Amino acid sequence: MQILTPHVYWAQRHGEIYLRVELSDAKVGQSTTSSRLFSGHGAKGDNEYEFSLEFLRPVRSEINHKSTQRQVDIKIKKQEEHWWDRLTLQEKKPLFLAPDFDRWLDESDAEMELQAKEEEKINRISVESRVPYLGLKKGYLFMYNLVQFLGFSWVFVNMTVRLFILGQDSFYDTFHTTADMMYFCQMMAMLEVINPLLGLVKTGFFPAMIQVTGRNVILFVIFGSLEEMQNKPVVFFVFYLWSTIEIFRYPFYMLACIGTDWKLLTWLRYSLWIPLYPLGVIAEAVAVIQSLPIFDETRLFSFPLPAVLGHSLSFSYSLQLYLVLMFLGLFINFRHLYKQRRRRYRSRKRKVH
Repeated sequence: MQILTPHVYWAQRHGEIYLRVELSDAKVGQSTTSSRLFSGHGAKGDNEYEFSLEFLRPVRSEINHKSTQRQVDIKIKKQEEHWWDRLTLQEKKPLFLAPDFDRWLDESDAEMELQAKEEEKINRISVESRVPYLGLKKGYLFMYNLVQFLGFSWVFVNMTVRLFILGQDSFYDTFHTTADMMYFCQMMAMLEVINPLLGLVKTGFFPAMIQVTGRNVILFVIFGSLEEMQNKPVVFFVFYLWSTIEIFRYPFYMLACIGTDWKLLTWLRYSLWIPLYPLGVIAEAVAVIQSLPIFDETRLFSFPLPAVLGHSLSFSYSLQLYLVLMFLGLFINFRHLYKQRRRRYRSRKRKVH
């Protein structure tokens, strides 16, 4: 019987090599660090298959393999933890060999993965001495996220019901019906700036500060201090977009506190913000633009100037600068959230494999 060569896919980490052999119902025969013999169903039907590889650097003799109905997964440890420029000693890649893109990481991503594993190991070693602290920390974070979820859910449900009953008329009294709860939630959100500083969460301080500060400027300065703004439809759109984002974000963090991952909620949390977050910033920008002539007319929060320069400097100039910073903050936060989403799904993919 002719011995054929199977399709083999490879990926690496600093300490391991992963090979995936495309054979159905395969049985592993003779196997060494350089060559392997299989019998199974491949691209040319039931047959015996064999391939040989001369690795770029030395590997350990122990070989771990796992056969499934569709493929054979092989894991080989490198003698030294080092990133290889290629898999084989010869520069020309064998025709049967191809990258395994399901496992593929570039060197920088592999270093991040390795660093994450080391941090996880350190945390696991020290967990016994931190059990009381971890219990209080998780309890605090769970209750915080629960309270915020309930608050934003109340705002969302209230606005949705009023929209169905009153239609567009509900746009004009959104502030008077929901402002108290929104004040409470946004004052509570100040804890999201403090938590990273205390080491209670791993999220960055600056993205949290940008988001919380930006929202509080809109809520307390634009809407709260200007009665002329409180009856405008833009309040409805700002509040509705905020609450829609948060009724998925806070439950996600609640479940994370108890080590639970609900796939649908995870997908919603990391997918809905892609359209909703920019829309929220646009709605906030509209609110700022609508408030500019009001601040010019009322001179509210204007800066006093020496008599030589004039009476005062309108607060609207500060808001114009704030508009520029708002869209800069959108870029920073969007980039931060995109990296979170990318790391999350890479982590999940690694767990699956």
